Amino acid sequence: MRSFLVGAVPLLALVTIGCGKPHQAGPDAAGDSAPIPDACEGLQCFQVDCGAKGLPPTTISGTVYAPNGTLPLYNVNVYVPSIDPGPIADGARCDRCDAALPGAPIASAVTDEAGHFTLPNVPATGDVPIVIQSGKWRRELKIPNVAACQDLPIPALETTFPKSRTDLTPYTTRVNMPSIAVTTGGADALECLIRKLGIDDTEFTTDAQGGKVNLFNGNGASSFAAGFAGGTGAFPDATTLWGTTDKAAAMAKLDDYDIVMLSCEGGQGPGTKSQVAMDAVHDYAGLGGRLFMSHWHNIWIGGEDGNLTHGLPDWQAVATFDYAAAQNEASQLTVIDETVPKGTSFATWMLNVGGSTTRGQVNVDQPRYTCAANDPTKSDRRVYVDPTLSTPLGKVSLQDLEFTTPQSAAPADRCGKVVFSDMHVASGSSSSSGTPFPGGCLTGDLTPQEKALAFIFFDISSCVGPIQ
Repeated sequence: MRSFLVGAVPLLALVTIGCGKPHQAGPDAAGDSAPIPDACEGLQCFQVDCGAKGLPPTTISGTVYAPNGTLPLYNVNVYVPSIDPGPIADGARCDRCDAALPGAPIASAVTDEAGHFTLPNVPATGDVPIVIQSGKWRRELKIPNVAACQDLPIPALETTFPKSRTDLTPYTTRVNMPSIAVTTGGADALECLIRKLGIDDTEFTTDAQGGKVNLFNGNGASSFAAGFAGGTGAFPDATTLWGTTDKAAAMAKLDDYDIVMLSCEGGQGPGTKSQVAMDAVHDYAGLGGRLFMSHWHNIWIGGEDGNLTHGLPDWQAVATFDYAAAQNEASQLTVIDETVPKGTSFATWMLNVGGSTTRGQVNVDQPRYTCAANDPTKSDRRVYVDPTLSTPLGKVSLQDLEFTTPQSAAPADRCGKVVFSDMHVASGSSSSSGTPFPGGCLTGDLTPQEKALAFIFFDISSCVGPIQ
């Protein structure tokens, strides 16, 4: 666990994750109509039965945003803890949505598809603690005064996930961010998406320099630009992240991270991904790690093209890949699958944030077509190409695929998540060894596919719930 100190307030690395079914609140979080026990304790003694007085409930409301302060986030837990929720360790840990939220909540809410929440039955007193949390993204607040039987809107500044470990607002007492490893790739730039989501430059470093986002060279950007506010010098090679010969060492390295993101390298690169490395990545996810893979990192799921013994049999059963499929379309009309868990909310959210102009449809630049189909009993498709709507007609692929791990366990016992994206995330940004980071990253508004992948990014970091 990492600990940081700002003034006299220790900032502890805290964690947990929110998904299709949110973490369960404590037994007293039923809402403002719940009876107040005669023998109350602590903050519960300040929960007022406003309905008995013919008055509206005591509530706190607001909208939760990504670190950029403009992108509202769906399915974030907001709650009043009755005790300190305490720290949660970094790295791969099993975090299921059916587990109770830390801190024994006495009031709770979950953000809707507009990122909005209304927290009911809030204690009417001073210094009311509030936790805003999705996965290992967390902001803890202390509200100076809550008046009974009315709503208290919270400013967006206070309900935005932290940009850095020192991103403290007037109400903030602690913040936490996940530890993220990102490999660069000559054909994609996941590191640019993370930056566009608002994480401060000071958090982008090498693994030896202490930031929360560590960059590794996987055939893309290989160093930081001179004068960059974060890390300095060259990135370590991507193979140092997943190892090649020592599984135990690779597992230990991967376990430094909550989320591992692998940018497309322009090819599978089987020579840099040994079977030992495959096994280490597989087991990291099984322990509760989160993996986000772009295009040719399909090797981890589908195996090496033409050599099915270089792969992971249980992951290979999740989807069918066509490595010889033509990859020549500049853009593609894709569809959000609303039949899978959170699919309907995904489609609604995309309309709300301007990622879709027609419900359930997303225009994608640089689509790829290697993922031909999935086994719906083992995985969920998030975004796909419908041959009856595709541009041109007749194209088939899954643009985004998600499954939980370990596949050998019953769904109710799984701990990790894996996302494969057959669309290039960069959408104009680039990652090149000749251009130090962040020189290839575009700024400005998120594109439609970046918004779609932002939804998936925050979802993958959330707790494991009703997904295959």
